Amino acid sequence: MDKLRVYFDREGNTLTVWFDDPKKEVICEETADDVVLMKDRRGRVIGFERLNYLSAKQRADGMRIPVEVQMA
Repeated sequence: MDKLRVYFDREGNTLTVWFDDPKKEVICEETADDVVLMKDRRGRVIGFERLNYLSAKQRADGMRIPVEVQMA
């Protein structure tokens, strides 16, 4: 993995995480838990998107999104 990309869309209320180049996406598969898996041509998961990431109250309160980064 070259780099991890994390995007929060406040208006769309989604959190998107890419493990690989987003241009490699060929199919998306929504799971039952408001999670969309983005896959490459081989069917490998290269990213995911969490729909309805923050509740209306959290958005109204201006909640910060905690992120922890660990380097191996």
